[in-house]
Amino acid sequence: MKKDLSAAYAYIDEIREETLGLYREFVNRESWSKTPDKVRIFSDFLKAEMEKAGFECRYVPVGVNADTLVGVLGKDRPGKPILFCGHMDTVFPTGMHPENPFKIVDGKAYGPGVLDMKGGILIALTTVKALNRIGYDERPIKFCFSGDEEINHTGSQGAEVMEAEAKGCLCAFNMETGMIDNYLCTGRKGCLRYTVEVDGVETHSGNDFQGGRSAIAEMAYKIIDFHNMTDLSIGNTCNIGTISGGTVPNAVPAHCEVVLDMRYTTLSGKEKLLARLDEICKKTYIDGTSTKYAFLNKLDVFETTDEGMRFFEYVRGIAKEYGLPEVNGRPLGGGSDAASTTMAGVPTICSCGVRGQWNHTMKEYAVVDSIFDRSKMYVAAVANSDQFAQK
Repeated sequence: MKKDLSAAYAYIDEIREETLGLYREFVNRESWSKTPDKVRIFSDFLKAEMEKAGFECRYVPVGVNADTLVGVLGKDRPGKPILFCGHMDTVFPTGMHPENPFKIVDGKAYGPGVLDMKGGILIALTTVKALNRIGYDERPIKFCFSGDEEINHTGSQGAEVMEAEAKGCLCAFNMETGMIDNYLCTGRKGCLRYTVEVDGVETHSGNDFQGGRSAIAEMAYKIIDFHNMTDLSIGNTCNIGTISGGTVPNAVPAHCEVVLDMRYTTLSGKEKLLARLDEICKKTYIDGTSTKYAFLNKLDVFETTDEGMRFFEYVRGIAKEYGLPEVNGRPLGGGSDAASTTMAGVPTICSCGVRGQWNHTMKEYAVVDSIFDRSKMYVAAVANSDQFAQK
C-alpha cells in the first residue's frame, strides 16, 4: 500500500532556504583530493550535520589520503540498512576558484564540487531529515563517504573500505553526479591507469645523432599500438592521456613517459587490455631502448546485474507512483565507487545526486530544483523499501 508522504514532502519544501544555505557551506569548504587537511575540514562539518540528524559517526583511515566518513542512523532498527554513499573530495585545487565561490544564478548553482558531488551529499542528508520528520524507524540508514575517490583511491584502501562498509546493506544509492536528463546510472566501465616509461640513450643530435637512442621515437611507435588497443565492439578503450619527455631540441631524448587510461565493461575485457599492454611494452622498435610499465590506480567495473536492475525498476516505479519526475537508466563510461558496493553484493544505482552538467570543469553547475525532487524520490524509496526487500 502506498504510504502517505505528504508531511515529508511539505517539510522538504519548508526547509528549502535552509537547505540552500547548507549547500553554500558545503561548497565554500573546498576539499581537493590532494589536500587531506582540507577534505577533513569539510568532513568534520558534514559529520556535525549528520550527528544533528541522529547519526553515530566514525572515521575509517584509508592510508595517506583523507579518511572515509561513516555514519549509521537507527542501528538497532530491524532489517538491513539502506546505504547512501559517494565521496567528499573534489578535483579542484584550493584557490582555483575565488573565495566563497558558491552562487545561484537562474536556478543553477555554481562552485567547486557543486555537482560532483556535494549536491549529492546534500540530497542524502535532506532525505534523512524528511524521514526523521515523519518518524521513519523501519530500517537503519547508513552513510559512507570517501575522501579520495576523485584520485581513484591512489595509494589507499578507500575502495576496500567502501566495499566492506556496504556488505549486508539492502541496497545502495551512490550519490554521484546526476545526469541532466534525469537518467540514473545502471552500470559503469572499469578504469585502469598505468604509467609507461621508455629509456633511451641521450646524445647531442648534431654531433652524435647515430649514437643516440630516442626514447620519444620508441614511445611514438608504442603509442600507435596503445591506441589500437581500443575495441569498441567489446567496450574496451585506451586513451593516451599525458606524455612528457626530452629536455632540449638538440638532444636525443633519453626518457619519455605516458599515462594510459584504459576502460572496460567486463572482466574478460580487462584481462585482454592487460595482456596487450604487456605485449606492447615487451616489444622493442629501436635497439638500445628499454620499456617498463607500472600500475597507477583503478576503479573497478560497476557491472549491470539482475538485482541492480530490479532495484532500479523499483525506484523508477516509486517515482511514477508518487508523481515525481520520470527517471530512466543507462550505463556510463566513467568509474565510481558503485563498483565497490556492487562487489559487496549490494544492488546499486549510481548518478543519484543533483542533476547538472560539466563536472570537473569551471563551467560545472547543478540544477537547484533537482535537489528537492530527488530528495522526495529517495524518501519514497526508503519509506516503501519493504516492497523491494520482499520481492
